[in-house]
Amino acid sequence: MPEPTTPSTSRHVFVYGTLRRGDVRDITRLRPAPQFVGMASVAGVLYDLGPYPGVVLGGPARVTGEVYAISAELERQLDVIEEVWPQQTGEYSKQAVRVRLGQAPASSGAVELDCLVYEINPDRAAGQPVITGGDWLDHLSQRS
Repeated sequence: MPEPTTPSTSRHVFVYGTLRRGDVRDITRLRPAPQFVGMASVAGVLYDLGPYPGVVLGGPARVTGEVYAISAELERQLDVIEEVWPQQTGEYSKQAVRVRLGQAPASSGAVELDCLVYEINPDRAAGQPVITGGDWLDHLSQRS
């Protein structure tokens, strides 16, 4: 597993679940504060794992989330929250992928950005319900 980035590096992260604004682990409450870049989507399938979701990346479906510019210090905090560093639990892995900003289809020349995404281990998602529509917050509101 790669070490977190050096302090001078700024990166982007795509959050799709409990780290989204207004949910239980709202990333905007962490310090140093991230900078909101915009709504976005990534290719993948979103699974309902009970109290939180997991995304398996790839395929034709899209998962909705938010993109934030983060510092290396905040990235280390996220790595601890998602249990990918300093010790891995095997539930999530940190991936670097291209995400599509906004709601525009890819054919319209939508802006894409490289982001970190915490992907669920596909074995952990096997047999779990798929969140149709790919939006955790919409799913939560319908589940209540």
